[in-house]
Amino acid sequence: MEGAMQNEAKICAESKTESGPRGPGCSLRHFACEQNLLSRPDGSASFLQGDTSVLAGVYGPAEVKVSKEIFNKATLEVILRPKTGLPGVAEKSRERLIRNTCEAVVLGALHPRTSITVVLQVVSDAGSLLACCLNAACMALVDAGVPMRALFCGVTCALDSDGTLMLDPTAKQEKEARAVLTFALDSVERKLLMSTTKGLYSDAELQQCLAAAQTASQHVFRFYRESLQRRYSKS
Repeated sequence: MEGAMQNEAKICAESKTESGPRGPGCSLRHFACEQNLLSRPDGSASFLQGDTSVLAGVYGPAEVKVSKEIFNKATLEVILRPKTGLPGVAEKSRERLIRNTCEAVVLGALHPRTSITVVLQVVSDAGSLLACCLNAACMALVDAGVPMRALFCGVTCALDSDGTLMLDPTAKQEKEARAVLTFALDSVERKLLMSTTKGLYSDAELQQCLAAAQTASQHVFRFYRESLQRRYSKS
């Protein structure tokens, strides 16, 4: 299953065109998304955010192992595969954050004693990887028809040494930043579902970053809608 994901991820990486720079006055990088790419998963999506690209596949609701069975809801698992090599501590940490976010919106009670597995393959990492993983997971869950109370998206903010806020930072900007903060937000009330931070920042800067992420999430959710409208208008 995972080997097939990696092979198709390589094909996807070769077929993607290089994204352009941020437009004037645009704080988020270019987005691109394609659903139903893979044949084996119940749902799949490729999400491109600048030069960061993630391929996601969703399996389920399906039969679950007895040892992992939960009597009143679905068991949700997340597997994150790096571009090369084996998963490490960073991947395991991201898996937990993505799983917590998915569990907050997926209506698992509708499918008790089943398994829903989200497999994420990193195709390229050019910054804001966790946010891109969250966005790919959401679009793959939608493609699989998994019931959710709301959509969700990820937005990453970075603060430089002068306190300047940058949305959707590149890998270079993240490396040079004083703090990097990633938020997961829902589409109904822009509520915070998950947050993870690294570096030094004040309470005021945290609130500033959260407000900027909530504003930016509107652009991400609008992109979701446009992407889905384009897909289903063709069919």
